[in-house]
Amino acid sequence: MPELVLPACRIAATLALIVWMITAFTARPGRWLRWKMFCRASFTVVSLTGTTADGRTEPVNVYEFLSPGSFILGPPQLQAICDHLTRTGRYRSIDGTGRFLSHRGEQQIEVKAGHVVL
Repeated sequence: MPELVLPACRIAATLALIVWMITAFTARPGRWLRWKMFCRASFTVVSLTGTTADGRTEPVNVYEFLSPGSFILGPPQLQAICDHLTRTGRYRSIDGTGRFLSHRGEQQIEVKAGHVVL
């Protein structure tokens, strides 16, 4: 009997852990990343077009302005990058649309004339 208790406890603990992990990663309606490790993370997926001083348009990759290894881009960081690109004269205007993913769910995000609008 004592030989069976330890394997039975291990199996029960493993099953409980598996169930907890599955329910923790299962999104509730309107929720993203509800596991506590990700509860404060926010992600922005955005497609931007910049207008240069001579009127040409070109795609803008805001992720190349993040520090190496960084992928979390929230609205304040996106606004800072847009401000930097327009202030330095690289672009006259930046426009685009995308999605903002956070613990509150998915929201549409727009960039109009270099200003981030949620």
